[in-house]
Amino acid sequence: MLAIIGGSGLTTLSNLDVSHREVVRTPFGEPSGALVFGQICGRPAVFLPRHGYGHSIPPHMVNYRANLWALHHHEVTGIISVASVGGIRDDLQPGDIVLPDQIIDYTWGRKSTFFDGVGSPVTHVDFTEPYDAALTDRIADAATALSIPFKRGAVYAATQGPRLETAAEINRFERDGADIVGMTGMPEAVLARELGVPYAAISVIANHAAGRGSSAHGIRFESLDYVLQEAMGRVRSIIERVVGCQDNCQPMGISV
Repeated sequence: MLAIIGGSGLTTLSNLDVSHREVVRTPFGEPSGALVFGQICGRPAVFLPRHGYGHSIPPHMVNYRANLWALHHHEVTGIISVASVGGIRDDLQPGDIVLPDQIIDYTWGRKSTFFDGVGSPVTHVDFTEPYDAALTDRIADAATALSIPFKRGAVYAATQGPRLETAAEINRFERDGADIVGMTGMPEAVLARELGVPYAAISVIANHAAGRGSSAHGIRFESLDYVLQEAMGRVRSIIERVVGCQDNCQPMGISV
């Protein structure tokens, strides 16, 4: 059973035929919301909104450990993270779908490991390749089969939030090698690695990063909703295919 964590722009999964919801208690507190179980084209899946129902939890306040523990407790076989990001690289435009392969963590103060309790052993986890290649392959194959354009390979800069970045910070991230910027990529990715759950990301470019393109002098928030609604329709189609849609299933297109 695959899990989908939805971020800004994907607070519900409209192509999930819901069977039940479950509130999960974890040793790390409350997850962002109840887990929503159901089927997509007859295949089981579970959905969790990262920012809660109603989008009320800011990025730095998300209980990432509880979210990941709850999904692992239900023995999910993989996690697809969906999030909106800013585009740093010149060829990345609002509405583009990007599958990142690396991440740089600029966050601070977040609970970023399951191995920090009293008496917990020192545990090192390899994080050379932060995203699962096989699951990313499945996402890429699904997008290709649906003729949905995407770009594979990008470095995600994970920032603290909830404020957006300054133009100087974006310049710094670019010098560091980052291509996209978001607020929720860490510690989500490393917690999945600690639990041994394959984890991959679908990033949607919501806007040019600060100081770039149409955001040269500020972020135009009024344009973000339309961009995300249109792009997230394509993301739902990709997810539908990844979960295991049979040949006779109709793709969701760009409906939302």
